[in-house]
Amino acid sequence: MKITLKVWRQKNGNTKGGFKTYSLPHVSPDMSFLEMFDILNADLIKKGEEPVAFDHDCREGICGMCSMVINGRPHGPLQTTTCQLHMRSFKDGDTITVEPWRATAFPVIKDLVVDRTAFERIQQAGGYVSVNTGAAPDANAILIPKKVADEAMDAASCIGCGACVAACKNASAMLFVSAKVSQYALLPQGQSERKERVEKMVAQMDDEGFGACTNTRACEAECPKSIKITNIARLNREYYSAMVSSYEIASGGGGE
Repeated sequence: MKITLKVWRQKNGNTKGGFKTYSLPHVSPDMSFLEMFDILNADLIKKGEEPVAFDHDCREGICGMCSMVINGRPHGPLQTTTCQLHMRSFKDGDTITVEPWRATAFPVIKDLVVDRTAFERIQQAGGYVSVNTGAAPDANAILIPKKVADEAMDAASCIGCGACVAACKNASAMLFVSAKVSQYALLPQGQSERKERVEKMVAQMDDEGFGACTNTRACEAECPKSIKITNIARLNREYYSAMVSSYEIASGGGGE
């Protein structure tokens, strides 16, 4: 396959970027998208040019590092991670445009690499359980209905890649935050910090500069782990419940 690439090149966050065109005449359809970029970078290095910077780690669809907008879609034409996208998804002679996530909260570091530590700060704000649980209990020690366990596991499958933010016209992080809140709110182990958790994580999300959710469902459509927007509905319920409880306590109304 012959592929033409239009790749966003940007030296750092303080300089202006732009697209640069490259031609790859011998691309195997069995290559992954990142392997194709490895070939491009090998050619650039041979020519004495600077390789394209892009994020990657596990290349198994687990870590969420491979953040690229491909032909206008986060992670490309399939609902999967970039590392799991193969060149057989494209045709001989195609021109492919590749750029970084576009969001104020995800500033460009270099080329296709963006700073996603905003997600880490949201997680640090409340995405944990601080109860000392001791040794791992037997699997049947805490009885959890299968439906609840399945919902919690589905929410916990979020890999924090940021595709939801890149897909959203408002650059909202609600799908990510709702998944992280849901995985704890559904389980007994997360109940002790339930109200404090959601208030802190939503506050941190707002501080980071993410936009508001307007329910266009673009996040759900592009999420490589198929996180559902029902988690956003749960996040809203958790947040409003926590706010009402906090108000009752502050006004002496006898809330928990």
